[in-house]
Amino acid sequence: MEHTEIIRPAAVLPEQAAIRILDALRRGDVSRGGMWNASSALWQRYSKAWDALTGLRGDAELIGTICVAYDTPTRFTITVYRVTVTAAGVAAGWSVTRLCDDAFGYGGLTLANCPRAELRAPARADPFRVRSDLPRPSIAGHDLAAGRGQ
Repeated sequence: MEHTEIIRPAAVLPEQAAIRILDALRRGDVSRGGMWNASSALWQRYSKAWDALTGLRGDAELIGTICVAYDTPTRFTITVYRVTVTAAGVAAGWSVTRLCDDAFGYGGLTLANCPRAELRAPARADPFRVRSDLPRPSIAGHDLAAGRGQ
């Protein structure tokens, strides 16, 4: 059975670590003999490289997926917010932590020591809620809230 975890607070890869990780994932692309297939929204880790002759997955199994958002919360950073380890990955001994550490390691980080997104407290009050203690808006004798004149 696959295992998905929402990373809370989200892991934030600082600029220099993000650059090193992305470079390593490109060098380690599955079509070039590596084990990673990275796009702008997710990084996929495979059990082995794809078939070099056909460029297809062949019998390489997907180990897991790391969901990322680039340039958030600030420019040049990468936020990791969800990670899934497939059933094949779980059977092979992979975990969310191991999968993240495998990728983050290229930037000198682990999931445990990676900076985290700042969690902000929710707004104390709805700024759009009408307050009953304020005078009702009116223009020249018309009650705007009720939609009628006086």
